[in-house]
Amino acid sequence: MPLLFSIGFLEITWVDIIDVGLVSYLLYQLYKLMRGSVAVKIFLGFLSIYMSYLLVKAANMKLLTEILGQFMGVGVIALLILFQQEIRKFLLLIGKTTAFNNEALFRSFPWRRETNDNQLNVSPVVEAAKAMAGASTGALIVFGRESELRFFADSGDEMDAVISKRLLISIFNKYSPLHDGAVIICKNRVKAARCILPVSEKEDIPAAFGLRHRAAIGLTEVVEGAVVMVVSEETGQISLVRNGELMHNLSVQELRTKLNYYLSGTDGRAEEKVAVEPRLEGVKG
Repeated sequence: MPLLFSIGFLEITWVDIIDVGLVSYLLYQLYKLMRGSVAVKIFLGFLSIYMSYLLVKAANMKLLTEILGQFMGVGVIALLILFQQEIRKFLLLIGKTTAFNNEALFRSFPWRRETNDNQLNVSPVVEAAKAMAGASTGALIVFGRESELRFFADSGDEMDAVISKRLLISIFNKYSPLHDGAVIICKNRVKAARCILPVSEKEDIPAAFGLRHRAAIGLTEVVEGAVVMVVSEETGQISLVRNGELMHNLSVQELRTKLNYYLSGTDGRAEEKVAVEPRLEGVKG
C-alpha cells in the first residue's frame, strides 16, 4: 500500500484514513442510538468501573484488583445484557441501509408484484378517530406490514376482521375488554387488539404525553415504516408517529392526508372527490 504521509514514526496510508473514517462513523451512529436514553448513564457507569480497575491495578491493590478483574472478565457478556436494546436498534439500522431492504427491488419480480387490493381505505379509521376524539376516548392504532408486526400481534387477541368505524369505536370503548392496548391493522384487516407495544426510553418526551404516545414512539423506533395513530384520552387530540417523530394535534383533514400519503403514497384528494361529489349531486337534485 503506497505511503500517504508520515507523522513522526507513524506511516499513514489510504487504508488508515478509511479505517479511521469508518470507526468514526460507527461511533457516531452508536452515540445517536444512545443519546437521550439511560444507556448513556449505564455506559458511563461501566466506564467508571473499568477506570477504577486500572487504578487499583496500578496501585497494586490485590484484593480490589481480583474483585474488579472478575467483573471485567465477563464484561462482554455484561455489555450484551445491558445494551441489548441498543444492539437491536443498531442491527435494525444496518438492516435498513442494505440493498436487500429495498422493497422496490423485490417488487420488480413477477411473483412479488402487488395489486391495489391491499391499499388501505383510511375513511373508516379517520371517521372513528374523529368520533373518539370528540368523546375523549383514548385509542392506539398501528399500521404496517404483517410480517414486521407479527410479534406484537401475537401479544394480543387475534381478530382478523374487516375495518369499520363501529368496530374501532367499540374496541376502544372504556368498558370493552379489548380497549387496553393497541390495535394492529395490516392489509385492510384488523389483525389483533389489546396488543403490547415497546415503550420508548427517550428522556426528551414532554410530560404531557402519556403511555400511549410513548408506546407509539417506541414501536416506530424498532419497526421501520410503521405508522401509529394516537387519540389522547385527556385532551382528545389526534397524533401520528412515524420513525420516532411525533406529529401532534392533527385535524381530521391532516390525519386523512398523512395516512393516505404514508400508507398508499397518495394525498387523498381522489378519495375526497369521490366523497364530495354525491353530496353535490344531491343538492342539485
